[in-house]
Amino acid sequence: MVLLCWSLLWLLLPLGSRAQKLPTRDEELFQMQIRDKALFHDSSVIPDGAEISSYLFRDTPRRYFFVVEEDNTPLSVTVTPCDAPLEWKLGLQELPEHSSGESSGDREPLEQQRQQATHEQGTELFSYRGNAVEAFLSSSSPAGLYQLELLSTEKDTHFKVYATTTPESDQPYPELPYDPRVDVTALGRTTVTLAWKPSPTASLLNQPVQYCVVINKEHNFKSLCAVEAKLGADDAFMMVPKPGLDFSPFDFTHFGFPPDHLGKDRSFLAKTSPKPARPVYLRPKSDIQKVCIGSKNIFTVSDLKPDTQHYFDVFVVNANTNMSTAYVGTFARTKGEAKQKTLELKDGKATDVFVKRKGAKFLRFAPVSSHQKVTFFVHSCLDAVQVQVRRDGKLLLSQSVEGIRQFQLRGKPKAKYLIRLKGNKKGASMLKILATTRPGKQSFPSLPEDTRIKAFDRLRTCSSATVAWLGTQERNKFCIYRKEVDDHYNEEQRKREQNQCLGPDTRQKSEKVLCKYFHSQNLQKAVTTETIKGLQPGKSYLLDVYAIGHGGHSVKYQSKVVKTRKLC
Repeated sequence: MVLLCWSLLWLLLPLGSRAQKLPTRDEELFQMQIRDKALFHDSSVIPDGAEISSYLFRDTPRRYFFVVEEDNTPLSVTVTPCDAPLEWKLGLQELPEHSSGESSGDREPLEQQRQQATHEQGTELFSYRGNAVEAFLSSSSPAGLYQLELLSTEKDTHFKVYATTTPESDQPYPELPYDPRVDVTALGRTTVTLAWKPSPTASLLNQPVQYCVVINKEHNFKSLCAVEAKLGADDAFMMVPKPGLDFSPFDFTHFGFPPDHLGKDRSFLAKTSPKPARPVYLRPKSDIQKVCIGSKNIFTVSDLKPDTQHYFDVFVVNANTNMSTAYVGTFARTKGEAKQKTLELKDGKATDVFVKRKGAKFLRFAPVSSHQKVTFFVHSCLDAVQVQVRRDGKLLLSQSVEGIRQFQLRGKPKAKYLIRLKGNKKGASMLKILATTRPGKQSFPSLPEDTRIKAFDRLRTCSSATVAWLGTQERNKFCIYRKEVDDHYNEEQRKREQNQCLGPDTRQKSEKVLCKYFHSQNLQKAVTTETIKGLQPGKSYLLDVYAIGHGGHSVKYQSKVVKTRKLC
């Protein structure tokens, strides 16, 4: 089954006086459509199996249409925001009565059919708001007119859309390995060595891919499109259209589609990219480096600034489709000068720390005023890290920390604290640490000693699960998220999936269950329960609870996997 171009239908309908059947797209017809850009002059068309790039003006919605002729058709629609969050929704309308099939009698006027198709209220199938790459996927979609509406409320922005009725066979986006993390394997004053596992698209499917590494000092990126928008120097990226001028979204010279290969294949970009003889650096004014290194999965970034935090992202690009997928990015601080071996902690300010495999980091905390107590918050993002705290040379604490831990120690006038962080043998460690003499004003939320989520087995049903978790005497905001996983999901997979310091802002909107405030002055009663409804029978779900402090820093409780009953 195929997606049909609505504007093509408008052009074909007036060709005969009698009613005509909706044109069926086969490979030959689709190739003809793409070769002749004039047929795509209308800007509301989404072709089947092709990624389009376009532009949104702020607070100006844009609509795209396509037709699915037959019921039970697979359908996948992927939207990639570039340099700003998007609001988008996908709707379904029934086809106009005279738009398909054979019939007798006079046809309705063309403009009347168009208004009927675009002005009727349809059924909303999916909606999303954010800057992540999000997709609608259905294995069996009904026939009808589909409308995709996009809106940017922050600023003018680029975006990309990909739609297909054959998602199983197309697979335009490269696959990620079972461990999608980017690892820091070596760290110097001006160099960082990165390594990652190869994409199955190359190792198993034997399709040509290349990897692009992106380095900056601000944050990690969720898509290569967002990087290109920030760079503003990629020739393959669409130039911003000027308001008031007509432009066609299928002017392929503006979208970076190679004209020599148009129409040769359903993928419309089927080509073999030559392997670069050496990495090509883009060094624009935005202080971002983009380095495409071919098929290598290890790379050393050089010429970095010492003692500076850098963020690293890796994108795997399918050379046949020119479409990409993002690995889970990482960050690291380059080594400082030899004399700067100890990092100073400021009272009440969280600090990001990177510890290489088997390495060690020293931090110093010297309160400026006398104090009775000092509180240390340690949030290990990935693997466990060994923490030692000495006060004026005396060892007060030595523990292994995984996840979030809080330590409260007795203070002493004019005392100085030395913190030693030691990495483990498995790999590099990333963590956030905060020291304060005023525990009521820190940005971390207060946590109970037990941060597990308890599931009540007897309260499980085919469509719901009931869980509970502990709170504290301090009023915090709690948000709970759910995610469907397979039956073999385990703790190791959870660790590989993402940096545990990432907050709820990195989760998909559809995974959010609810947020609520909770506390109790009686710690024995500081427990809350929640029933998660709308689950599928016999399915496993990963549940996460985030505690959000007054300063906005979030801490995730230990994840819990629950499974609904098959029969009720």
